[in-house]
Parts: sequence; structure tokens; C-alpha cells
Amino acid sequence: MEPLLEGLRVLDFGRYIAGPYCAALLADLGADVIRIERTGGGEDRGVLPVAENGDGALFLQMARNKRSLALEPTSPEGREIVKKLVATADVVVANLPPRALKAMGLDDDALRAVKPDIILATTTAFGTKGPYGGRVGFDGIGQAMGGAMHMTGQADEPMRAAVAYVDFATALHSAFGVMAALMARRDTGAGQQVQTSLLGTALTLNNAMLIEQALIHPDRIATGNRGQASAPSDVFQTTDGWLIVQAVGQPMFDRWAGLMEEPHWLEDPRFADDISRGEHGEAVSERMARWCAERSTEQCLEELEGARIPCGPALAPRETLENAQVVGGGFLHPVQGANLPAPAPIARTPLELSSTPLKPPGPAPALGEHTIAILEELGYGPEEIAALEDKGVIRA
Repeated sequence: MEPLLEGLRVLDFGRYIAGPYCAALLADLGADVIRIERTGGGEDRGVLPVAENGDGALFLQMARNKRSLALEPTSPEGREIVKKLVATADVVVANLPPRALKAMGLDDDALRAVKPDIILATTTAFGTKGPYGGRVGFDGIGQAMGGAMHMTGQADEPMRAAVAYVDFATALHSAFGVMAALMARRDTGAGQQVQTSLLGTALTLNNAMLIEQALIHPDRIATGNRGQASAPSDVFQTTDGWLIVQAVGQPMFDRWAGLMEEPHWLEDPRFADDISRGEHGEAVSERMARWCAERSTEQCLEELEGARIPCGPALAPRETLENAQVVGGGFLHPVQGANLPAPAPIARTPLELSSTPLKPPGPAPALGEHTIAILEELGYGPEEIAALEDKGVIRA
């Protein structure tokens, strides 16, 4: 079978993660995704630079399976090219402020005037309503305002997660919305706008804790790596490293108490259920820590798995790349780029469809690598393309 979105065209005006990863997911499903960036290169190209030409690790991940059009979209000629592109497209992805969208002719009204059935996927930091509507922001703002930073790290300092999970989850919501809009268009013939926000995603991810706070007011504070709704749920040091253990539910706790040779704990009211164990998690963690301190990480993992208690090693990035499960599971796909010192391990889209293939990650495009080919598809001749390049409207 052909990839699911074969034959669909997506214009990617996104930057950093929330927009570009949405478009990358659509590319993995077979869509022709054209990344449009200014002739000097997007500001997100150089995040975590790893290539000889300055391209960054984030760009290698976000731009896989895409074509590159280098264009000044706010120039008169650039706006005309954008219009012609929109006329050929099915989806436009843009995590840009509303004013920038309007200046580039990418607002919903302008797009629909060119292509009535277009689907526009936009992402903002805070949504379009409320006192923060229209403000700009990044992933960390969502982590902070959603309440997650307050619950991460220690009680005396909110702690941001190193991974931009709000951005990535927003991109997932956006891709989900695009797929829903494509299904609706198939039935109705009409396009629509798909709107997501970082704050909306952050509130969704932390919703259970917000519900708890609204209803019973526990006023929780951070407790490091120790969980608060079950135990053992913590990170522990072994003789040669660290690992995480997470037990949820009575059967797991029963098996854990047996492994620790503490059967009397099963009669202790402090450990009667998950929430009680979470409230007295410090005692559980102390017992687990003593057990782990006497064993290697591998010994701990083997014995915990023998008791069917979820656990895993806490790995540094170097160790992650060498981990037998990461390697054996085929989660990372080696991609060789022209300016890279070695193949880049690009994560595959983490899903498998039993009948519909997904594209494996391909190399990220050079700036303007496909400019000429794309303009030729729009009907531009060699002299017109040369004139546009001379004026600095495009870069080939």
C-alpha cells in the first residue's frame, strides 16, 4: 500500500517544534511537505549545531522527509509565490503569531480566498482568548503556567523539564486535528482551521492534578523524584548507576513487599492503598534505597523484573544510544546527511500501522535545496527563477 497521505501537499511555515513536528508527522505518513523559510535560513536551523554548515540536531529531526523552499514571503513577489503554493496545497502549518500570519497572507481568510477547502493548522502560546491572547511564548512557559514546574524538582524551586514535552504534545494534538479536518473535508468538501496552544496542552497534561486541587485542595509541593500517589515510585542509586522503580496497585505492592522481605508491611495501615503509600512514600523509598545500594543496576533490574515490578535504568544520552533495547527495538534510524560527521540517529514516528507503511526518516534538506524544482512545478521558467534569485526573493 502507498503511505496514507500520498498525494497531499503540506506547506510548513513552522519554527522550532510545535509546527515543524506536526508537519514532520504528516511527512512520515506520506505527505509532500514543503518547508518555507527565509533566504537567510530559519532561526531554528542552528539549534544544537552538529553539522559542518551549522545545521542543528533539532532541525535534523524536525525537517526529515521535507523539501526546502527558501523565500522572502513578505515581498510582493514572495507573496505571489505563496498564493500559488497555497492553490496547490491541502494543509498549511504555521505556529506563528496572528500578526505574522496576516503579514504573510497566511491568516484563515486570506488562505480561504485562494483555496476554499484549505486546512490551516495554527499554534499559539496561550490561545486566542483571555488577557494573554496574542502573547508569544515557548515550551517552558506552558510547563510553568500549567502547574508542572511547581511539582517538579524540590519544594524550594520550580524545575523545568529538560525535554520540551509541551511543544511535542502540542504538535501531536495539531497533527491529530489535521487528520480529523482531512476526514471532515472528505465528507463535506470544506476546509477549516485547526487551533492548538501550548497552555492548552500543558493544562491537559497536568489535568488530573488540577482536578484534585480544585476538589479536595491538597496543595501538593514537589518531592524530587518521589511520586506522591503510589510507592515505591522513585529513583534509586545502585552500586554502579541509577534506576527508576514505579509500582502502582495492590498486586505490585504485594510482590514488592515480598521481594523486600517485609510481609508485615501488608498489614500496616500506612500502606493500605496507593494514595496512603504515596503519602508515606519516604519510608518506602528508604527501604528500596537500602536494597538497591547492595546491588548492581543489572541485578536490581533482573530481580525487579522477576517480581514483575516496572523498572528501568536512568541513562545518560550516550548510554541511551548504546542500550540494547533502544538498538534492538529499531527506534532510531541512522540518516546520513551531506554535512554530518556520522549518520544521525533520527527517531522514527513512534507508532506502527499493520497495513499502512510510514516513511523512515530521511535527511533534512539543505537551505533552498528544492527551490527551483518547486517553482518549476508552479509554472515558473528559468528566466523568471533567475530574476527572482537576483532580486533576493528566493535562494536556490
